Amino acid sequence: MIEIDGSQKGGSGTILRLAVALAAIKGEPIHVFNIRQNRPQPGLKPQHLEAVLTAARLCDAEVKGARIDSREIWFKPGAVKSGRFEAEIGTAGSISMLLMTVLPICAYAEKTVELKVTKGGTDVSHSPTINYMRFVLLPTLERMGLNVTLQVKRYGYYPKGMGEVNTTIEPCKTMKPLNLERFGKITSTEGVSVCTFLADRKVAERQAKAAEECLSMKGYNIEIQVINDMSNPLQKGSSLVLWTKTDTNVILGADAIGELKKSSEAVGKEAAEKLLAEISSRPTVDTHLADLLIPYTALAKGKSTYLTSTLTEHLQTNIWVAEIFAAAKTKVSSLNGVYKVETNN
Repeated sequence: MIEIDGSQKGGSGTILRLAVALAAIKGEPIHVFNIRQNRPQPGLKPQHLEAVLTAARLCDAEVKGARIDSREIWFKPGAVKSGRFEAEIGTAGSISMLLMTVLPICAYAEKTVELKVTKGGTDVSHSPTINYMRFVLLPTLERMGLNVTLQVKRYGYYPKGMGEVNTTIEPCKTMKPLNLERFGKITSTEGVSVCTFLADRKVAERQAKAAEECLSMKGYNIEIQVINDMSNPLQKGSSLVLWTKTDTNVILGADAIGELKKSSEAVGKEAAEKLLAEISSRPTVDTHLADLLIPYTALAKGKSTYLTSTLTEHLQTNIWVAEIFAAAKTKVSSLNGVYKVETNN
């Protein structure tokens, strides 16, 4: 049994999520202790608990310690299964975070996996928005051979959540390596601005306009799709995701969410400034994508290489966890103002 100290590195939930995912794929029993030790409220919260339980259903795992506020779990996986599954978070806990746990597992099923996630947050703090997942992460994973269809049935925001997402994951037992070594030339810049039950205040339009003005001042033309959503009468909210593509298959993304006392214009400007900061460094993946890709490059056969502007705590944590399970070794080096991430398997 592999022992994993959840207080290491950043001491965040990412250790638990990635450890469970790789344990399921590798068929290795694990004991994770000191879960989220360095957070203000340590232990399992609803989103972490449901991620563990969903992973367990996907591979018939035996689980001990899986309850709210628990600081340790034992997870003994069986074989990864195909079929239809459901997960229910029950709070505004991040649906994107749950998907980060289970998508790598689903890739190793014999046949298609259909997963419905309900009563969670699609666009919440400290997590990629669901449209970032759709338009930045998933197209990048498709280049590695993993095909995922994601449909937002209901957007969900803090504090009630109530979001709903359907995903279909095709099996991909042999990941292709990812090689993105040149930024290239920008070919398009796009975005999606969403508001739920806020059309009367033109929130989505105002977010989009502010982002467009900020980017145009720097010489970038952008097309932003505006969605006045009516899917969730129980929880108003908004989000904006922007991304830019280059002729070398690079996709850089940035997002922002609406909050109380935060103007729509501030949301638009925040997302635009994040994207401009990424572009200015000329990396080949953005700051968030850099750490999200680690489990996939660790599982891919061959050498993966990409460039990122920042060596984040999450990136270092994911590399540490991945190397516990996989034969792959990841090296990070500084290169002309960016960081080169190389994984060999």
